[in-house]
Amino acid sequence: MENKENLAIMPKDTLRIENKELEYEVIILEPGFNMWLQTTAKPRNYYDQSYLETRNRIWVTNYNIRVSDRGSYHSQLYELPIDYQRTIDYGYEVNYLLYNYLVYFQLHYKQRLGMFEPRL
Repeated sequence: MENKENLAIMPKDTLRIENKELEYEVIILEPGFNMWLQTTAKPRNYYDQSYLETRNRIWVTNYNIRVSDRGSYHSQLYELPIDYQRTIDYGYEVNYLLYNYLVYFQLHYKQRLGMFEPRL
């Protein structure tokens, strides 16, 4: 994990990632995700940051399209948009956690957010 990022696991299976220098915060509220991350996900540095960013951009774009099209998709799965901007370098840890959350989301809820299947 990078020094500028603090990772804290809070009660009720909540994962919080914060970078005060860039003034952003990511909170993942997903029952079962932390356990899945620890037991199933590939270890850190298995994928390089470029790979993670490429997948995240595609999956976040498709996820956000579904958030805005509530009539066509399950609104409880797609409640809030993900603010992921391609011009910001979020660092490895944020990309790693976001990538794995999106893999978990697709596998757990049987969703497909892009042309390729999520890889474990």
